[in-house]
Amino acid sequence: MRIIRYQKTNGSKQLAAVTEDSAIYPLPYKDFLALIEQAETHKVSCLSLVMQTVNRSQPIEKHLEDLTLLVPIDAYEVWASGVTYRRSKDARNFEAKTTSESFYDKVYTAERPELFLKSTSRRTVGPHTPIYLRTDSHWQVPEPELGLVLNRKGEILGYTIGNDLSSRDIEGENPLYLSQAKIWRNSCAIGPAIRLAETVDDPYRLSIFCRIYREGRKVFEDWGSTSQLERQYDELVSYLMKDNVIFNGTVLLTGTCIVPGNDFTLREGDQVEIEIPEIGILVNPVKEQ
Repeated sequence: MRIIRYQKTNGSKQLAAVTEDSAIYPLPYKDFLALIEQAETHKVSCLSLVMQTVNRSQPIEKHLEDLTLLVPIDAYEVWASGVTYRRSKDARNFEAKTTSESFYDKVYTAERPELFLKSTSRRTVGPHTPIYLRTDSHWQVPEPELGLVLNRKGEILGYTIGNDLSSRDIEGENPLYLSQAKIWRNSCAIGPAIRLAETVDDPYRLSIFCRIYREGRKVFEDWGSTSQLERQYDELVSYLMKDNVIFNGTVLLTGTCIVPGNDFTLREGDQVEIEIPEIGILVNPVKEQ
């Protein structure tokens, strides 16, 4: 079961459930946060509330591709995990121009994971909305990631797709520049749906695909799997919650297993597609600021 949000013909926003047979059922909640709060109030799961609506209503007579999909959740905060895959560790070391053991090697095996604030609701975009290139960077890449959608207790309610757009040259120049290498306007995209956690058989067996198109031609394609993740989701969440407050709908990106080649950078006009088949395809055009 997937949860989407789309724009109706009158301009209003509609939350909806998408079943395994792709039927679309409007939900009686303003947004995903309202669904979480209702589930908390009644002490039931989000899936239980969604199924109540699905079982007593009729789907709309539209297909998913006919809808204008919006960011599925207005997450107050989007956090991210770094160096959780070996591919990411190797890429960070290349940026830092080091061949000896580095702090990236150490954090990869350390007890404490790397966590950082990636975005806020006003910096996060959804499907088909432009992601922006940073004006003071010359080496920028998408980072395809699985996102955990959490409630205030740190329980994983669902999974989404995240694009942690990154400036590799800025981070490589000095790790203290991490926030500037990660956070700017439209530097984070999530969507196109939230897959409810109870309907995922094994979240450590999800394939992630990334494709980049330039002038209609595919210039990059690669894939990975969450089975390559060095850490457990509960481990990442537990560190995020240490002496910290998280909110309903917080999204935690779990790191990337896909990094374009060291000679690749995004350009104006590119299109990035990130796919996790159980969730959907997150598509974003690339624009200069």
